[in-house]
Amino acid sequence: MRILLIGFGVVGQSFAKLILERRNELVKVHGLNPRIVGVVDKGGAAVANPELDLAEVLEVKKREGTVAASKHGKKDASALDLISNLDLDVVVETTPTNIKTAQPGLSHIEYALKLKRNVITTNKGPLALALPELIELSRYNNVALLFSGTVGGGTPILDFGKRCLASDKLVMVEGILNGTTNYILSSMEAEGKSFEEALKEAQRLGYAEADPTLDVEGWDTACKTVIIANWLMGRGVTLKDLSVEGITHVTKSDIEEAKKKGKSIKLVGRVAERIDVKPRLINRNDPICISGTLNAVRFVSQYAGDEIIIGKGAGGMETASAILRDLLEVKYRMAQRWYE
Repeated sequence: MRILLIGFGVVGQSFAKLILERRNELVKVHGLNPRIVGVVDKGGAAVANPELDLAEVLEVKKREGTVAASKHGKKDASALDLISNLDLDVVVETTPTNIKTAQPGLSHIEYALKLKRNVITTNKGPLALALPELIELSRYNNVALLFSGTVGGGTPILDFGKRCLASDKLVMVEGILNGTTNYILSSMEAEGKSFEEALKEAQRLGYAEADPTLDVEGWDTACKTVIIANWLMGRGVTLKDLSVEGITHVTKSDIEEAKKKGKSIKLVGRVAERIDVKPRLINRNDPICISGTLNAVRFVSQYAGDEIIIGKGAGGMETASAILRDLLEVKYRMAQRWYE
């Protein structure tokens, strides 16, 4: 399977390492031989036929900062050029999330779908701003658009809701969808820290970015909530349709008052009659009331009732495993088409 990888940060590099580590198993167990024929980063690209030497590309990226410095480097190559000119089965898009314009990821995904390339993405921006349109485009061109890594990292939150509950009717989905804010709130509760103190600790430990705005103001959770609303419940919404409130105003006294009532404050995205993101009081004995950087999602369906899935919501290898899960799905779809 010929793959173009756009974006070579933590997730993209983790995906390359995962292929190196598991290639023999993938071929033997699943009949999948993933071959990355192109990698694009900010400095340019590396392209080779029949495939790139991933160990060499990873080493060059570490040493030089761009894959364009490799022996197969192309400093003037763009992602759109490679989508158009390479013989590809799948485009894997892992560029950073941009919630204002969704670029450049949105252009990459749209162009690939129009050219009938299967697309796997971990980029929440295009999905938060244009998921209904992108789904329509993928269906029109009869190609896959898969994005299980956008919600829950390696934890199969979207797959669980889409596949395991397909025979039921979802009434509500709610969850703690951001590990950074959950760590901050957990630290405030357990150690009596202020928001500012807990945020600094999260940044020191690498759980929060230097600019934590997307996390602490609720926008990362909002993106994931939009994806859940559209993909699992067919709501046809975008970010502008949500009420979004972050955790920057949560104080130590708020945390203490909640504790006295046997509750915790958690940032929760909820899809019900109303779709919103805000800090909520949750009973401390509720299974969804998890601590640290974990994610937890409650699915409430008409017949099966409440079901909860908990797991790591982020991380390079965790998210790379979701890309691989989607890649196997593409392989199965292509094989099915072959035998039809």
